[in-house]
Amino acid sequence: MTMGEFLYKSLSTANDITGCIDAIELPISVKNNLRREFLLRPYQEDALRRFMFYYDNGIKGKQQRPWHLFFHMATGSGKTLVMAGLVLYLYEKGYRNFLFYVNSDTIVQKTRDNFLNPYSSKYLFGERITFDNREVEVREVKNFNEADEDNINMKFCTVQKLHSDLTTFPTENDLSWEDFENRKIVMIADEADYFNAETRAETEKANSYERTTTNILHRNPDNIMLGFSATMDYETPAITGKYEDKTIIRYDLRQFRLDKYSKEINLLAMDSDIKTRVLVALVLNLYRQEIASRNGINLKPVVLFKSKTINESKENEKKFHQLIENLLRSDIDSLRGSDAESIRKAFEFFDNHEISSEDIVQRTQEHFAEVNCLNANDEKEVAKMQLVLNSLEDGNNPVRAVFAVDKLDRGWDVLNLFDIVRMYEGQNSGGSNKGKVGKTTRSEAQLIGRGARYFPFMIEDGQEKYKRKYDEDAKNDLRILETLFYHTRFDNRYISEIKNALVKDGIMEEDRIEVELKLKPDFKKTYLYKNGRVFVNKRFAGVGKRKPTEELVSRKQGITYELSSYSGREIAAFGDSTQELTATEPIDIHINEMPMHVVRYALSTNKFFNFDNLKEYYKELDSIKTFIVDENLLGGFFVRFKGTKEGVAHISNVDYLKATQKLLEAIEKELKATTPQYTVSDFNSNTSLPFYEVFKDKKLTFAKDKNDPDREKGQIDFLADKDWYAFNANYGTSEERKFVEMFAARVSALSNDYEDIYLVRNEKEVKIYDEEGNTFEPDFLLYAKRKGAHPLIYQIFIEPKGAHLEEKDRWKEDLLIKIRDDKHCLHWMTDSYRITGVPFYNSTRENEFAENLQSILGEEISEEWK
Repeated sequence: MTMGEFLYKSLSTANDITGCIDAIELPISVKNNLRREFLLRPYQEDALRRFMFYYDNGIKGKQQRPWHLFFHMATGSGKTLVMAGLVLYLYEKGYRNFLFYVNSDTIVQKTRDNFLNPYSSKYLFGERITFDNREVEVREVKNFNEADEDNINMKFCTVQKLHSDLTTFPTENDLSWEDFENRKIVMIADEADYFNAETRAETEKANSYERTTTNILHRNPDNIMLGFSATMDYETPAITGKYEDKTIIRYDLRQFRLDKYSKEINLLAMDSDIKTRVLVALVLNLYRQEIASRNGINLKPVVLFKSKTINESKENEKKFHQLIENLLRSDIDSLRGSDAESIRKAFEFFDNHEISSEDIVQRTQEHFAEVNCLNANDEKEVAKMQLVLNSLEDGNNPVRAVFAVDKLDRGWDVLNLFDIVRMYEGQNSGGSNKGKVGKTTRSEAQLIGRGARYFPFMIEDGQEKYKRKYDEDAKNDLRILETLFYHTRFDNRYISEIKNALVKDGIMEEDRIEVELKLKPDFKKTYLYKNGRVFVNKRFAGVGKRKPTEELVSRKQGITYELSSYSGREIAAFGDSTQELTATEPIDIHINEMPMHVVRYALSTNKFFNFDNLKEYYKELDSIKTFIVDENLLGGFFVRFKGTKEGVAHISNVDYLKATQKLLEAIEKELKATTPQYTVSDFNSNTSLPFYEVFKDKKLTFAKDKNDPDREKGQIDFLADKDWYAFNANYGTSEERKFVEMFAARVSALSNDYEDIYLVRNEKEVKIYDEEGNTFEPDFLLYAKRKGAHPLIYQIFIEPKGAHLEEKDRWKEDLLIKIRDDKHCLHWMTDSYRITGVPFYNSTRENEFAENLQSILGEEISEEWK
């Protein structure tokens, strides 16, 4: 590594040259021992591979010891899953003792749950952790004297507690320096940027937290320190110097957002008072809920009301409850004249679905009743509140509004926050309109970044559940479910400052472009537009399989539960007599015969049975209650209780709960084992659609790209007189624009044998599928009608592809080649079509592409078309 170059850049360069890191296979012990529901994302796999490569090639006996590495990963990017993967990997390398420390007790409690509680929805490991068929436990220890060599031993604490234990007189069970003698330790620090006070020279105290953790690290040459943080102060030279040779990956919020794993951020700045801002947030809240509900998404959107001081927050909460209680139709109607796009679209939606202003008032009053609001500023209730705040997405969490000052600064994990309302005015002190950002504004920007975590949903088969889907479809109502709004007063100086902070932190693009993609008027007069067809294949789920519950219920599926007194003996307290308890006939009790509140609680303890997940299996399910009582669903299952006559006659709620939980575990395994697989149809006339229904005028939005400034020009001037190009513009990538230029230079060569030649840009309208059900949206469709007595219309799928993406997307090219080789010849009314594909276009191999296309169009017409 050269002086002044970050480690992550050196690793990236090495990988680009040799591909050695990408080629590393993650160990089975890592992949199989992580929870199956938490599929590793590409950047998480990259983080693990980088560490493995560096451990084997850059650390092991070759670099300075002990070893300290840093993972810069965005808020919401799943740092704890990477931590869990590293724990498993290092266990296999001989490490047994892991010290996890952070700045906040709240984060300690949350992380302890992630690593130790298998009943938690965010538990990171699989049902059983095994190495070479040997089961291993994750054990919490008070100190490492309690550790054993067979299991994973974890100590969780705050850095304050760690520092105190090691610098004051030790008490029983506390950590001491002896814990680190002759033991190799893996130290895991979350929010690691907090532990740099000494490096920043903010304190001269020799017993700083940073000094304490550094002393632990150097206690043993085999120790490893792994720091994780979403932020890092790269502007301070001392910090930069410290982390240059330690930062193994930099996956910051900017990249996280560009990869579409976060919500987009919109500043909704209105020249209005606080009451109006609050009303706008409430209207958008209802709009989101209605959009979600009508698309089968179980969503309870949350609003955060941000104040400057605790007293102001309490006063704002009081005024909010008064507003909700006295809300009038006129309050709602006062917003109808707004020129803000999102508000206008909300009211258009309400009007189209006959949701009146009176309906909006009634639903808002129900949703934001006082019982559904939480003030997060109470110091005495902080632990209890954190549990509520970190479970806002749960179906049994009623909170829709949160009033806060600064209690949500770190460790807040929320997906369904969509609106943050700034309940005060003016620019913060310390900022300027020359780019300087004040401390308070930076804090506001970081809060927005935490709220930008994406709420996962999927509308169509093949969509990526955890990514934004509608960035470039400006008219789609579903974009509101992928957008966080920050509501503030329009103030030029403050807007400039908060935008600077958001852009600097990578939370927001400097600019986004909105453009119109329109079919040319002359093209709308063509035969293809009016009468043509678009041929696709279709994907179906679970063909030939019964619904899992129907199969289970048909077999009268149930479990046997043994009451605790079944084999017991009752001994008289006085005297010599004893009474033997005898078993009675077992009794079968169906779930819908058990106490409803007990069954509901049992379901709430198993994340698999939350409403969202159940909807993945039972599309028509309308409520948890229906799931419980319906004999074709959970209600049709039974538990066979065995025990004494007395025990069977008086089954307790505790027994009902334990029995139901046991049954749910069995059902979960069965459901997972019978997850439907996809079946893909052939291309045929039944799966075709009218051209005019598929391709329409639409709005697109995309980020300005300083590396590709020509994109926003859309080749409009170039395409204006090109009759063969269906749309008015092409806002594609540089490779896609090069393809269009190449086609323009060669299209005249087709005119001798073909007529009605049209190149159609595909902006996610047309989807096709490979045999495994993977979704592909080719960038272009080419239509060309062969001249002669027996005309044949070609529909050709075309995909320009940059060289850096060719290998990754090889399966798409394989699909195009398969479509070409299958030679689908189809009829629609009096028209005959050939559906085909052509291998990738790449600007470095234009002649090769042109030859492939010419060979397809030059094929002899088969006998059946003569």
